[in-house]
Amino acid sequence: MAAQQKKKAGAFDIRVVIAALIAIYGVVLTILGIIADPAEVDKAAGININLWGGIAMLVFAALFVLWARLRPIVVPVEQAAEQAARQDRE
Repeated sequence: MAAQQKKKAGAFDIRVVIAALIAIYGVVLTILGIIADPAEVDKAAGININLWGGIAMLVFAALFVLWARLRPIVVPVEQAAEQAARQDRE
């Protein structure tokens, strides 16, 4: 019996999409934290929440991408072809 070919989900992996969205928000928050008015930082007990939140979101997004790269979703090619053929028949 021949070994089944396998295909990785790649850019269509939902983890990559989620990581991209979180990274975009993280970049925006980080920029807002860098240009924050000191009076606004004082309102939050002296903690620059936008900066720290943005950095945390960027780290979280990087971990999601790392997770997607280290443990990719693998789909057998034959199974995907059979499913597509079944859907065409229906």
